[in-house]
Amino acid sequence: MTTAADELIALDRAAQDLLFRAARTADVFTGEPVGDDHVRAIHDLVRYGPTAMNAQPLRVLLLRSAAARARLLPYVSAGNRDKTASAPLTAVLAADVDWHDRLPELFPHRPGARDWFAGDPAGREAQARFNAALQIGYLLVGVRAAGLAAGPMAGFDAAGVEREFFPGGRHRVLLLMNIGRPAPDAWRERLPRLPYEEVVSTL
Repeated sequence: MTTAADELIALDRAAQDLLFRAARTADVFTGEPVGDDHVRAIHDLVRYGPTAMNAQPLRVLLLRSAAARARLLPYVSAGNRDKTASAPLTAVLAADVDWHDRLPELFPHRPGARDWFAGDPAGREAQARFNAALQIGYLLVGVRAAGLAAGPMAGFDAAGVEREFFPGGRHRVLLLMNIGRPAPDAWRERLPRLPYEEVVSTL
């Protein structure tokens, strides 16, 4: 049934449900693989999400093989280990703290923009984490838009994952995300959401 609120959203109700209302964080997936073409299609959609100064610091490492997964699992918390071992695809989501090196290409109308951050590693990392977190949000919605389910996880040893997979020192791992088609028992019941009145205020 279409409501008055639905008419204020440009997406039809089925798309709204796919991306938000009916979507859940998945813990269990089917064995169906998620191919590179599927991930590329997701990236080609979500890369248009905005970041400050068009920075785009998110870097995604896809773990498919049993050998790659075996390298990750020792750093994953016990509660997340089984679901990660059995997922068809795990993405390691990291922020590139040297994102400013790409500003001449990505922010060309400000030729000196790279130099603003060259001597400020702490500021660069803060910007990298913030903007990569934005991109992770876009990625999660993009996974849902592709008809898949995402299982984002923060329970892991980030420093250990960085040593194992990003030894160069320019990446900060923010999140792990299992991706695939949800199994019938993939999720719990939806938890409560805060109402508008508790979230939004007006001056």
